[in-house]
Amino acid sequence: MRIDKYLSDCLAITRKESRRLISSGAVSVYGSIVSGAGLHVQGDGVTVDGAPVSAEQVRVIMMDKPAGFLTAAEDSACRTVCDLLPNRFAKFMPIGRLDKDTTGLLLFTSDGGLAHRVISPKYHVEKRYLARIDKPISDKDIESFKSGVALKDFTALPAKLERGEDEYSAYVTVTEGKYHQVKRMFAARGIYVERLRRLSVGDLVLGGMEEGGVRPLTREEEESLYRSVGLRG
Repeated sequence: MRIDKYLSDCLAITRKESRRLISSGAVSVYGSIVSGAGLHVQGDGVTVDGAPVSAEQVRVIMMDKPAGFLTAAEDSACRTVCDLLPNRFAKFMPIGRLDKDTTGLLLFTSDGGLAHRVISPKYHVEKRYLARIDKPISDKDIESFKSGVALKDFTALPAKLERGEDEYSAYVTVTEGKYHQVKRMFAARGIYVERLRRLSVGDLVLGGMEEGGVRPLTREEEESLYRSVGLRG
């Protein structure tokens, strides 16, 4: 099959968009950059921006979100995480949100049903963060998170708070993600969060990616995510 048609079928883009990808130098086969749309491929060894491309439809991708980007599809004043997506993922939407200055693992999907379940506290998908804080946490702070921190407009669900590598870092695991929630939970205990980074969502762990980098989930990762919220992958 011609490489432009293969990319069109796999990525749900037009042949014209496939040829643009090829012209940009983003497409490789077994490590060699593709120079023309007429190259014939067997369906393996193809990568775009270093990410493997297969005939199986990509439904979920992950990003190592950098600071300074809004988690939104578009904004008239600020750059958004969708501005960082390669063209072939232009129709993907973020699952939940990370605050503008929060970094780390952010998922995107073309499946609205999956997004709803990953976000919903009903399905208990754990999100783990590393926080840089201005003072050490106490045993009372740990117990408060475990019981559910009372905030002005709601009481947060029980969360796991753990001491980090030093006294000014802490790990937090939550199953919900309301606006500024983790920072507000710390603030309710008199602790200021200087930096916040999300490390994992469910079994998906951030690692080995450049800041701002994007990659599709592997088939195994995708199936695990779907199973975790009671859906078939």
